[in-house]
Amino acid sequence: MPAPKAKAKGRAASRSKDKWKSKVWYDIMAPDMFNRQKVAETLADEPSKLIGRVAKVTVQEITGDFSKMHIKMSFKINDVRGTEAHTYFIGHDMTSDYVRRMTRRRKSKIDTIVDAKTRDGFIIRLKPLAISNRRVRSSQQSAIRLTMENVIGEFATNKNLDEVVKAIISGQLAKQAAVACKPIQPLQRVEIRKSEVLKAGFIPDIPEKEEEEPEEEVVEEELLVADEPKAAPTEEVEAPVEEAEVVEAEAEEEVVEEAEKETPEE
Repeated sequence: MPAPKAKAKGRAASRSKDKWKSKVWYDIMAPDMFNRQKVAETLADEPSKLIGRVAKVTVQEITGDFSKMHIKMSFKINDVRGTEAHTYFIGHDMTSDYVRRMTRRRKSKIDTIVDAKTRDGFIIRLKPLAISNRRVRSSQQSAIRLTMENVIGEFATNKNLDEVVKAIISGQLAKQAAVACKPIQPLQRVEIRKSEVLKAGFIPDIPEKEEEEPEEEVVEEELLVADEPKAAPTEEVEAPVEEAEVVEAEAEEEVVEEAEKETPEE
């Protein structure tokens, strides 16, 4: 009985090693809104197994801005080209410690949920969060929630998904909501705490990379162009040499004639 178990373990170990050897590293690329730059890497033995995987990275890792390190972006793989896995945006979230730092005693925390359809067909759910300077009445909280829903919903329906995401990251959308709520109650902080794509809309096709033309032909053309102007000076240089030879020959003949005249006749 022990012998078969040992063989079974050996076979399982060999199978696991073979699986790892067959796997290949793939680069996970961000969507167009982030210039399709590389954000992560993943392993897979078949490209089809990458479809549907989700990569989570912070905005700091994408843009290098340390002030946005608390924002986590989620990208879902929908296409594989060679060793590049391309993605689209499916949502974002803020770290829990950042949200806890905003909420303090003797202040009101007001949050709500806004569902909207963007201009390019994405149905997105946004969860704004507002922090007041002091405690506010429930009627004021309801008015603030309604105002945030109207402002954020109107903004999302008139913009593409890329523009909505950029407004969330930059804080432009939260600033508009804070300004609209100021007549009701001045707010200390407004943030879009979380977003989620409920239904994907129009996803643009991935442009194929253009093949680079060989440089040898270009080099040959440059050499031909460089050789053409040099042909004219060579002819001009040879002409004076021939004239100089003729002048030297004539001078030698004159010297010989003068020498013959000077020699006395016998």
